[in-house]
Amino acid sequence: MSLSENEIREIVETLLRLTPTQQAWIKSAIHAFGANCQFHRAPDSDVISDAVLASFGDRLLSHHAGSRQALSKDRFEFSFESALNESGITAQLVKSRTNRGHDLTILGIPVSLKTEAAASIKDDSIHVSKWMELGRGEWKLPQLLALFLEHMQSYERIFTLRRLKDAGAMIRYELVEIPKALLLEAANCELKVCTDSTQDPQPGYGYVKDANGQLKYALYFDGGTERKLQIKHLRKNLCKVHATWVFGSVPA
Repeated sequence: MSLSENEIREIVETLLRLTPTQQAWIKSAIHAFGANCQFHRAPDSDVISDAVLASFGDRLLSHHAGSRQALSKDRFEFSFESALNESGITAQLVKSRTNRGHDLTILGIPVSLKTEAAASIKDDSIHVSKWMELGRGEWKLPQLLALFLEHMQSYERIFTLRRLKDAGAMIRYELVEIPKALLLEAANCELKVCTDSTQDPQPGYGYVKDANGQLKYALYFDGGTERKLQIKHLRKNLCKVHATWVFGSVPA
């Protein structure tokens, strides 16, 4: 719905009362929304409707009007929740920001949200640098694997927002769903301790392979100070890309 003449007049009058710095911020936002955009969704996506695609895309444009940094996880969570609700898809973030289970409920379904934006990101391979904390208990790979499998009982779907490498002056994002069934295959993974590591406790891997022996992904039990679980080398062709957002950056 377009603005009325009175609404436009009120905006102009308000703009004239702003400081020069505030006016510059508004100008930057206007330029961001006027950037060349290419938003696409998978036709069979049950989460990203046309309305969600546009609404979340506008939030990405607004974010990058004032930042060159990728959308952070907490901003992703709030923006995604808002875009879904605004588009008629009921969504609610969990109340505790330190919840060890799901992050968001969409139409009654618990969902885990991740982000990826490393400088070394690859288009065809997914890396989640912190899937979960592994705590200070006994450090044995079978027990750590059991913690991971137990953790996944608290959510049904997993989405990761990925800030891909820029294509020239174009910023690129994609929303990928990692199938829970794929991750549950880790129950039969090949565990291996990194015995040559100087870390204490020593880290280890859980390798999940296909019928031909090709790696699908690896669990990495990081024995560093954070004692966390990473997902490495996850083949994106085993996942579903729900949407992509490509748009021009705002000139400095």
